[in-house]
Amino acid sequence: MNTTFSFAGGSLKLHRWPLEQPNTSLQAWDAADELLLQHGQTAISEFQNQHNKQPSLLIINDSFGALSCALAAYPQVQINDSYLAEQGTRYNRQRNGLGFDNLQQQTSLQPYPQHADIVLLKLPNNHSYLQYILQQLATVVTTDTVVLASAKAKDINRNVLAIFERAIGQASASLAVKKCRLIHCTVSAQQHEVSDFPLRWPLEQTPYTLVNHANVFSREKLDQGARFFLQHLPETPNGDLVIDLGCGNGVLSLALLSQNNDIQLICADESYMAVESARLTIAENLPERLSQCQFFADDCLSRQSDKTADYILCNPPFHQQHAVTSHIAYQMFQDAKRVLKQGGRLRIVANRHLDYAQMLKRLFGNCRQLAADPKFVILEVIKRS
Repeated sequence: MNTTFSFAGGSLKLHRWPLEQPNTSLQAWDAADELLLQHGQTAISEFQNQHNKQPSLLIINDSFGALSCALAAYPQVQINDSYLAEQGTRYNRQRNGLGFDNLQQQTSLQPYPQHADIVLLKLPNNHSYLQYILQQLATVVTTDTVVLASAKAKDINRNVLAIFERAIGQASASLAVKKCRLIHCTVSAQQHEVSDFPLRWPLEQTPYTLVNHANVFSREKLDQGARFFLQHLPETPNGDLVIDLGCGNGVLSLALLSQNNDIQLICADESYMAVESARLTIAENLPERLSQCQFFADDCLSRQSDKTADYILCNPPFHQQHAVTSHIAYQMFQDAKRVLKQGGRLRIVANRHLDYAQMLKRLFGNCRQLAADPKFVILEVIKRS
């Protein structure tokens, strides 16, 4: 598939999954990026004509750096909740010979910059995170700030426009172009709603409370896969190093720590909000165990050393943004094999319809089904060499 991204100033070569083995077969942008860039460039030109200077840009949720790369000539702050998206931007800018002087990258949890002339937002998948983003924007934008957002047409509806209006001001959506639409939001001067994130809710049948930031999966109740996994956690010997890969809000780690006094635990996730949610979950429920834990935003286990872990637990996702794919799970399994010690074990929960058992068998030479219900299976492999 052609991975050239054309824009007003030329063209770029962009990749997805950017680290050790970039994936050149998957397009690193979509029509929503193109629509947002087209109107963003118009807004930039109008600003330059009016003010005779370059605008400062705030780019939010730029999945693989297409917007950042195309607008690399302008000073910009890029905000992502995804470690992978952050690294993807750096990889694609480097691959296209673009410098980093104009780029400042921030995580989703850092304070938004106090000034931005133009805001370009790719709508996130969930409304809670959109609400959080807009509530943060409301603290820094002015009535002069241009706020543009884009997504697939099917994802822009009255509820989405109402979220904009409650947070920062009146919003309108364009007609569909290549099945995508653009939102233009006029910032109002009135006071807007205050963020109520992170959320806290009780973990059923336990004395514990889970902490969930806005962009963490299953924000207000335990998801079915995690609930099933909690019934089939390993009995790990004291002193083992366990990795909770794709830790989410840390519910698996919390359960393990409550059952094992001396394990060392690493919580890893590509979402900054997930990693912080896991840290807060453990800090607020088992503060005496916090010193046994480390927390990493990571691209699977790319930051972990070889042959260091005794056990890895994983509830792998099967989508990247809107794209359904097995690529993430496969990279997780590959990284797990590298990071596990000889004799170490990987245990996962997976939807029954996903053929992860064969994938694991090819990688590890073995795979055992430990449990199953109508929707999920628990699989375990051993690293033998």
